[in-house]
Amino acid sequence: MSEYIEHDRDKISVGIVEKKLFTFAEPPDEMALESGARFGPLTLAYETCGTLNEDKSNVILILHALSGDSHVAGYYTPDDEKPGWWDNMVGPGKGIDTDKYFIVCSNIIGSCMGSTGPCTINPKTVLPYGLDFPVVTIGDMVEAQKALMDHLGVKKMLAVVGGSIGGMQVLEWCVRYPEMVASAIPLASTTKHSALAIAFNEVARQAIMADPNWNDGEYYFGPKPDMGLAVARMIGHITYLSDESMRHKFGRRLQDKSDFSFNFDADFQVESYLRYQGKKFVERFDANSFLYITKAADYYDLEKQHGDGSEVNAFSKMAAAFLVVSFTSDWLYPTYQSRAMVKAMKKNGLDVSFCEIEAEWGHDAFLLPNARLTAVIRGFLERVFNQSQK
Repeated sequence: MSEYIEHDRDKISVGIVEKKLFTFAEPPDEMALESGARFGPLTLAYETCGTLNEDKSNVILILHALSGDSHVAGYYTPDDEKPGWWDNMVGPGKGIDTDKYFIVCSNIIGSCMGSTGPCTINPKTVLPYGLDFPVVTIGDMVEAQKALMDHLGVKKMLAVVGGSIGGMQVLEWCVRYPEMVASAIPLASTTKHSALAIAFNEVARQAIMADPNWNDGEYYFGPKPDMGLAVARMIGHITYLSDESMRHKFGRRLQDKSDFSFNFDADFQVESYLRYQGKKFVERFDANSFLYITKAADYYDLEKQHGDGSEVNAFSKMAAAFLVVSFTSDWLYPTYQSRAMVKAMKKNGLDVSFCEIEAEWGHDAFLLPNARLTAVIRGFLERVFNQSQK
């Protein structure tokens, strides 16, 4: 995700933002998890931008993907080199207009970006949780976000928006709390992982656990499983791209040489690129968090968990107006999966708009500047906001 972050070319931004912390589920009132365990205390890192209107009718909750965080837009200091991960979409006059809407974005539980996860200190042992951290689900992530929205006094949200794993959270919000969600925008997402998606996640997890420095998750005071995590990121990053984007960006071009090295150095540009992405990821992400979040995504199955195996039944519990967006080159969550959820929505008489966007950049296309995506999101939000004011 981080490779796409750049300041708005028009120098338009929400400006300085602040990471805030919300702690809840203090013992003995721990949060009940889907696994049957109870866990607490829990802390969520979150950020807001825009202005909340008087009747709190302009709230948009944005939900991030695997390696994202609460920093969706703006920057922390005037000298900050990297804005939030969706700075091209969120800001004054942008697709998600902070002159009109109040944006909330929180870091999911299980992550390592400020919210409670395996690298957090366990108050009982004064050591990082490691694998003592419970396995969490997409549903658990949404329950934690619900506690945050209650804390902020938000009774209903104009929209819930998210791509990839964030899109799964969008769907979960709609089925758990239909009365709170006026509209929803799942981007490049799915109701459940295919065998292919699960397989890639499992290979990535095995790369981490095969690193001798992983040490059953107890690596926080010694060498970290950097090589395993780097390989896991390289595997994942391939799934976020597409054949077309890789041909366009790399082809078979060599990296800083005119001929093969006849050893196992990075001869090709694509090899060098993947190694670089792996190295950069290790500097900002926790290996155990990668294990937990990918497992949560693999476990997600909307129709099984909420529809007795029927996608139509699952969507019958929802009431939001939907904008479903897919991308032509996304082979991780291909368009047929979005079309299936749209079909199930329509069978329930839901207000549904669907857009398949021509894009060569694969799954990660939802993160990149795209005039059509911006226009579609802007128009949809304007419609639901105007309807909410009548």
